[in-house]
Amino acid sequence: MAISTYKISIPDSALESLKQRFSFTQLPDELDDAGWDMGAPLADIRRLIDYWKDGFDWRKIEAEINHEVPQFRTLIQVDGFKALNIHFVHQKSNVEGAIPLLFCHGWPGSFLEVRQLVSLLTTSSDKDAVVFDIVAPSLPNFAFSEGSKKRGFALKQYAETCHKLMLKLGYTQYVTQGGDWGFHVTRALALLYPNHCKANHLNGAEARLPSFRKSPLLYLTYLFTPYTAPERAGLARSADFEINGMGYEIQQRTKPQTLSYGLADSPVALLAWLYEKLVIWTDNYPWTDDEILTWVSVYWFSTAGVAANLRIYHELWNADPKDDNGLHYTKCHEYIPHVKLGVLQSPKDLTLQPRSWVAGLGDLVLFTREEHGGHFAATEHPEFVARELRKMFGRGGGAYGCVEGKDGYGKSV
Repeated sequence: MAISTYKISIPDSALESLKQRFSFTQLPDELDDAGWDMGAPLADIRRLIDYWKDGFDWRKIEAEINHEVPQFRTLIQVDGFKALNIHFVHQKSNVEGAIPLLFCHGWPGSFLEVRQLVSLLTTSSDKDAVVFDIVAPSLPNFAFSEGSKKRGFALKQYAETCHKLMLKLGYTQYVTQGGDWGFHVTRALALLYPNHCKANHLNGAEARLPSFRKSPLLYLTYLFTPYTAPERAGLARSADFEINGMGYEIQQRTKPQTLSYGLADSPVALLAWLYEKLVIWTDNYPWTDDEILTWVSVYWFSTAGVAANLRIYHELWNADPKDDNGLHYTKCHEYIPHVKLGVLQSPKDLTLQPRSWVAGLGDLVLFTREEHGGHFAATEHPEFVARELRKMFGRGGGAYGCVEGKDGYGKSV
């Protein structure tokens, strides 16, 4: 199948069905003085429901997205699975040496996370600033990509989808940016296709304590170098998240189908499930109601179904560590040689490991710890992400020239 242009156009019947469902909403009560520690506040959810019913203009939002980012769809054949129609954003720079950049979203994000990066990275008035061609797929089972109905579609298959998309677009070498599931998928690309995926830039790296057996020098560095105050704070935050923030993940990786019934039937359930994460996973980001409902609507109108996105948790966590066909997620936490690595840490992200841990992931050429920001770096502070990418891949950066014939500079075409 050839690559075809794509415009979001949700059928009127789907919009009408959504509106009808609100008439059956039955909200719970809540305790006096209930706070965010118990979950999404009732007043917030009630306000968002009212606006979703009577004020939110999906057609306006739809038109804005279609205008801002060029979208496409194409069939990608993953070995052992039915070919999937994959939705993606593809914005080319007008510079002939632009670096191909694969942007990979996570959960509960989507391709929407790349919206602000597109304008920041594909053009520049500064002739010394490196520029990129951006490709941002909707992962299988997310947004407007199809999903697999066959079991076993795990990390290797998500990575294969992205890799084959880049090859189909003519990018035989490329670099990546991602966080959340984008961390795992782009790390898998580096592991599986090191001759093609030349560098990873990550916001939110999941690293492990260095071991003497695998990394004796890093282990000794860890052993004799005291943690800094931000590193101690990061470890404390990580420990707190393990105790108080992992309920959603345990449910989604153990019994996603059970949760699916509620999310697929009730837009209010979906709203509450996602809204909680969008608020508490950010660093006081000033979400507008339009932004919240846009992110939630993309999940509600998902091509593969409202809850298909949950399956990635179950498939990845339950892959057999001894079976490389599924590529167990823990391999992403190991040292991957020959692929340059850059990491941006934000203080309100979910897990934050010390630099000595992060260095165990690969050839770390750039590490930056910001004073602001949360889990959704490209949305909360796209200028930080753009700055770090230009620092890493521009002249003098640790990954400069890693893509053959594409250094991010050149004449306009």
